Amino acid sequence: MPSKILLSLGLLSLLLLTGAGRPKSVEGFALIELFTSEGCSSCPPADELAASLPKTYPSGVYLLSFHVDYWDRLGWKDPFSKADYTLRQKEYNTALSPMPDIFTPQVIINGKMELVGSDEPRIRAAIDSELAHTVNPMIDASAHNNGNNTVTVDFTLSKGHGDFQAALVQLHAATAVGKGENAGKQLHHADIVRDLKSSGKNKGTLTLNIPPGLAATDCKVVVFLRDKENLHIGGVRTLDIH
Repeated sequence: MPSKILLSLGLLSLLLLTGAGRPKSVEGFALIELFTSEGCSSCPPADELAASLPKTYPSGVYLLSFHVDYWDRLGWKDPFSKADYTLRQKEYNTALSPMPDIFTPQVIINGKMELVGSDEPRIRAAIDSELAHTVNPMIDASAHNNGNNTVTVDFTLSKGHGDFQAALVQLHAATAVGKGENAGKQLHHADIVRDLKSSGKNKGTLTLNIPPGLAATDCKVVVFLRDKENLHIGGVRTLDIH
């Protein structure tokens, strides 16, 4: 009997160490928010690195590429850029103070830390830490294609979750850049945020707009919880569009 107990304890220890049998609902997570621009010559390596991260990690890593607009006046207008995404980057700059002025490429991980977007060793170390020290809750949400260039996201959350945010994400894109620092280059992007909506309610519906030239099949929806005060991410999930 003692040998069986020891065997059981040993098996339990192995399961705990390896994570085997761990429910999906308690896996760690890392939401990578990349702030980038086609007008920035330092950004293509960061775009490439960011795109590789969800592929090289078995689970728990999510990417949102936000194209900012402050490079647009310097020779090339990024077709994916929005002033709202520049404002979002500034929000993080304030929340993570003291920080220098906003810059590209910049990565924000789980709303907690900022890094240069091409600094692969530090980014991977930060991801590993977040995966080991976070718990990804189940988020009750679904995404539906309305057939009129809109996607609706229905959600129901427990109280005290913070803001519920939903991003319409274009899976892939390529641009032949004609001017600016990247003139003559063919740039490739992944997980580009094309629309972003937020709600502070526990239950409701958000409507995301599909840009002209795109179809719902070119996109996915990423939903996540963000603390209203410190902007930390409290959980994230990818939704297929039905």
